[in-house]
Amino acid sequence: MATSLDEVTKSQVGLLRWTDMRRRVRAFADGQVVVDSAAPIQVWEPHRVVGCYAVPSADIVGPLEHHTPTLPPAEHPPILTPAHPFALHTASGATYDIVANGRTLAGAGFRLDDPDLAGYVLLDWDAFDEWREEEQTVMGHAHDPYQRIDCLPTSRHIVVRIGDTVLAESRHPTLLLETHLPVRHYIPREDVRMDVLERSDTVTVCAYKGQATYWSAIVGDEVIPDVAWTYTDPLHDAEPVRDLICFYDERVDLEIR
Repeated sequence: MATSLDEVTKSQVGLLRWTDMRRRVRAFADGQVVVDSAAPIQVWEPHRVVGCYAVPSADIVGPLEHHTPTLPPAEHPPILTPAHPFALHTASGATYDIVANGRTLAGAGFRLDDPDLAGYVLLDWDAFDEWREEEQTVMGHAHDPYQRIDCLPTSRHIVVRIGDTVLAESRHPTLLLETHLPVRHYIPREDVRMDVLERSDTVTVCAYKGQATYWSAIVGDEVIPDVAWTYTDPLHDAEPVRDLICFYDERVDLEIR
């Protein structure tokens, strides 16, 4: 019987998972190194779709204090994203404060009870000011070694509408394919009705593409907030979509011919 790898991945979301990272990882607070590990792993607690870095306790500068036994809550969302706090643990273990360089990072460390991961400390991304893999700064969240981006120029003819209003029409968009996520269509600005878009104050960060700024659409008397976005200074993998505009397919009418 053939096996869908997508279905295999989905079926494992409820499990405690880990993988070897095979790279040096460092974390900084107030400009000083708190974590420096040549043997990191990445751990996904049950129902987490984005993992966190975990390192041997010896690779943390300073002691772990205030051991607090932690059990999974009786109820939690079926899928946990980076929007859900690190403190929401779905596997049993103990929470610790990390004390380093005269500063206490409250609840920034978590040791699992699972014997296969004994000796490792899971780290709260948001407790630190900066993360690096080797000398590359990492933004957003830990890099998943099984995640990738492909940017493919295409000759497909696409039209983006809201109701009867055409927002964009292009015969040379770029498809951005990201593992386990919907295909996105990035459109050159000359093919977009910039007169019906206005800048939003919204900014988001993607670990693989960089920082995105957003656009709202004005259709008649209606403002549709944050319906499109742009990467003006993308990370390396997303360089082909620099300054292009992408619309939420699920919030517009997208026609692909």
